[in-house]
Amino acid sequence: MLRRYYAVFLTLIIVLVMPASALAQSYSFSLDREIVHAFWNQDGTLALDYTFIFTNNPNAHAIDFVDVGLPNSNFAFDDITADVNGHPVEISSDYQGNGSGIAVDLGDNAILPGQIGTVHVFVPHIYNVLHPDSDDDQYASAVFSPTWFGGEYVTGSTNLTVVFHLPPGVQPQEPRWHAAPSGFPSEPQTGLDDAGCVTYTWAAPNASGSKEYTFGASFPKSYVPTGAIVTPPSYNFDNLFDDILAGISFLCPCIFILLFIGLSILTAIQGPRRKLQYLPPHVSIEGHGIKRGLTAVEAAIVMQESLDKVMTMMLFSVIKKDAARVLSRDPLKIDIASPLPVDLHDYETAFLEAFRENDSTARKKLLQTMFVTLIKSTTAKMKGFSHKETVAFYKSIIEKAWQQVEAGETPEVKSEIFDKNLEWTMLDRSFDDRTRRVFTSPIFVPMWWGRYDPTYSRPAAPSPQIPTPAVPHLPGSDFAASVAGGIQTFSQRVIGNVGSFTSDVTNVTNPPPPPSRSGSSGRSGGGCACACACAGCACACAGGGR
Repeated sequence: MLRRYYAVFLTLIIVLVMPASALAQSYSFSLDREIVHAFWNQDGTLALDYTFIFTNNPNAHAIDFVDVGLPNSNFAFDDITADVNGHPVEISSDYQGNGSGIAVDLGDNAILPGQIGTVHVFVPHIYNVLHPDSDDDQYASAVFSPTWFGGEYVTGSTNLTVVFHLPPGVQPQEPRWHAAPSGFPSEPQTGLDDAGCVTYTWAAPNASGSKEYTFGASFPKSYVPTGAIVTPPSYNFDNLFDDILAGISFLCPCIFILLFIGLSILTAIQGPRRKLQYLPPHVSIEGHGIKRGLTAVEAAIVMQESLDKVMTMMLFSVIKKDAARVLSRDPLKIDIASPLPVDLHDYETAFLEAFRENDSTARKKLLQTMFVTLIKSTTAKMKGFSHKETVAFYKSIIEKAWQQVEAGETPEVKSEIFDKNLEWTMLDRSFDDRTRRVFTSPIFVPMWWGRYDPTYSRPAAPSPQIPTPAVPHLPGSDFAASVAGGIQTFSQRVIGNVGSFTSDVTNVTNPPPPPSRSGSSGRSGGGCACACACAGCACACAGGGR
């Protein structure tokens, strides 16, 4: 009798499992490109930015869900975002892979057979991802494996790039990379991102989209909160026997519970289920003397300001020269003068030419090309001069520009000098706060302001009988906010992710050379062997076949 029940139970399992397996086998695709930026944040969390480029094979099932494995379950589900070919899509908790993760529900944007699609996923905060370095108790170990997919579904090779962004403040000579996985260069490409953070980049053009690769780095633990580093608890062996008995008593009912849950999930299946340092190294080689005569934009390049900020400086410059007018801020649309003024710099002309392009992807590439040319020309001008002395010189110009503004005896004079020195004052890292402090009374708006702010309309000239100022004004805080809003518009609407944009520029203009390795092996050894559900490292366990 017992044998008969066993046979019926086994038959039921086979009947339930076979349809799901057969349906899952209908997925077949190539993962042409996988790019993942791993940001090790100052608060000790990990942010992940994934880009996948899939080619769905002919006669395969549509790619309607994409499983993304995550290091653990300590993340805020509602904070995760994703898009397919630029179209926002939903995040589902119906993750079909091993360990922890999420599923991207492509919905109406499913990648059909024979089509190519780009899936972007951003996870802003994952907690409990750092661990003590086993070779140096003053270091923290950061180990990560990018998500991968079931080998029965992936065809061809994958161009895989993994970029570690180490916490703010870590100096280039301090961190240590771990040994690279097979198929990758033994040393990562090193550099600085747009926020000045040290980056390690591993890349392999012929990696496997169905294989686990583990990457790691260690850095001084003083750069993150002590509580962010997960330390294994000490174990009291006096309680070992009690724990074994408790485990046995707990295990038996768990087996039946897991079996019941597994059968429930299988029964519920109804069909197939399915986000720098840009100057080349030799700029930092010290020459002699100061390179004078640079424009504010060129000085910004030497000082390695964020590229979205540099573009905002360009925008103000071409508007002041009456070469362009902002028609709308969101989305950013610019009306370009014809013919162009003759006093434009080459980078300003290239900047405007990029905005003649309506396609956002093509425009972004033109802007990146413009920056590559600007960086190379600035590098040529810096040849033989001291980078350190030049930066100090232009910082003094920024400070003098502010001093001239502050010395203005009347609000009108202050505003006039501020207009004249705007590009230099923008280079001040505290531009917003300082503008608010200096202009306790209103800023008298320059004549060109209406060409920048389409919502602003200059009032009519006052009547001779009414003693009001002929020049309209804005509170200093509003003016500063409007300038900051311009930078934000570039970041969000024009170039997308500033880090990715800058990284593409850096790949052309060359990052700094790798630092000298520390220790006998050049790595810390602090990361564990990364595997699914591991307890000693941050590992993205993926797969699941979708």
